[in-house]
Amino acid sequence: MRLNQVNFTVAPYNCRREAEPIDIPDQSGKLAIVTGANNGIGLETARQLAAAGAEVVLAVRNADKGKTAIDDIRSTAPDAAVRVGVLDLASLASIEGFATQMTTEGRAIDLLVNNAGVMAVPTRHTTEDGFELQFGTNHLGHFALTGRLLPLLRQAKAPRVTNVSSGAHLVGSIPFDDLQLERGYRPWRAYSESKLANLLFTLELQRRSEAAGWGIMSNAAHPGSTRTNLQSSGPNMGKGGKEGNPGTNLIELTMRMPGASQDATQGALPTLYAATSPDAVGDAYYGPNGFMEMTGRGVTKARRSRRARDGAAAARLWDISEQLTGVRYG
Repeated sequence: MRLNQVNFTVAPYNCRREAEPIDIPDQSGKLAIVTGANNGIGLETARQLAAAGAEVVLAVRNADKGKTAIDDIRSTAPDAAVRVGVLDLASLASIEGFATQMTTEGRAIDLLVNNAGVMAVPTRHTTEDGFELQFGTNHLGHFALTGRLLPLLRQAKAPRVTNVSSGAHLVGSIPFDDLQLERGYRPWRAYSESKLANLLFTLELQRRSEAAGWGIMSNAAHPGSTRTNLQSSGPNMGKGGKEGNPGTNLIELTMRMPGASQDATQGALPTLYAATSPDAVGDAYYGPNGFMEMTGRGVTKARRSRRARDGAAAARLWDISEQLTGVRYG
């Protein structure tokens, strides 16, 4: 039974006239996995999918925070079918363990929302496997996860993989000669590289799905300027400050300016559209429909850089990602 609903509007890019509101379709009987679902956009995405009837796995690093998120979701949707799956995208072993658990259950996965991420870490950190943290988590982690879950996705009737990118990809590039930024690390350079990689992964996954008959729709979305803990956790990483409090960084201060940002409920709309709308399509990219795609009460086709549409770069990145992660798609 439908517990509640979210209305969102969809308009072509730069179109001033909005379409009529569209409801999230009934998700009853579907299984969805949302990474980073214990807070922010991931939490709101999971909440609305569960409210629409889906069974949702909150794929999170911290089980206790996942349980808190479940309580939060059930405070608005008491009958929501939600559960926690422990997953650390900065660990290939954790990814394999999570995928093994899902494979053991043997149930088809209808929807995978690759949402979790880290942003603008001040100094270069690495994952458990030695990858630069932002590229390793935001791209390689989700690449490996999707590949591990590919057989279960293919079992679904109309599976979707929705990758959450960012407007930061517009200034991003893929330095194939230094993917881990060992020779020139900068916080925003690393973040924009990882977000561009998300879109190249989206592009190549859709191409391969069509070529091999996997039946998977691969698309992407971005939340615009949305207030979440992403603005504090990454930029403050490694900063102790007075009594262990790093204080407020410039990004957080900017987000607090009137009209400069929106809450997570609104920011999740493009992701929900990409993941559920019957009008969403493969290799499409959606974002907020307001000024410069920063905020908006509806959804629009988002701007995508020329680099994000480079099929040769997407194929090259895919091959390298398979080599680095050891995960090869069927």
